[in-house]
Amino acid sequence: MRIHHVGIAVDDLESAIELYGVAFGAQLAHRATNEKDGLTAAFLRAGDAEVELLQPLREDTPVGKFLAKRGPGLHHIAVAVPDIEKAIADARARGLEMIDEEPRIGLHGTRIAFVHPKSVGGVLTEFVET
Repeated sequence: MRIHHVGIAVDDLESAIELYGVAFGAQLAHRATNEKDGLTAAFLRAGDAEVELLQPLREDTPVGKFLAKRGPGLHHIAVAVPDIEKAIADARARGLEMIDEEPRIGLHGTRIAFVHPKSVGGVLTEFVET
């Protein structure tokens, strides 16, 4: 298993980009917006690590609801997988509940699928096909 990135929900994307740059030396690598999911994101690199900062575009989105309920902070952990269909099938075989029954295209432009947090200790987990 390899961690692909860590997703952090934020109220103010620009301030968060600046904070992670100053505090950790992270550099902005990519930005993306997904109107359907109602979020805008910034991908930052610091050495071998990647952080995905997520700001909701609307309050009624998954990230908007997360912020309203929990405030800014850890949103998800993304795990790199070579074969997403196999990862989904293996997760189901182990009794894990999937949010995404089929892979979809994520903000990285790769196929992703989320595992329900109640299946993995309360942390939203994302498979990212690499």
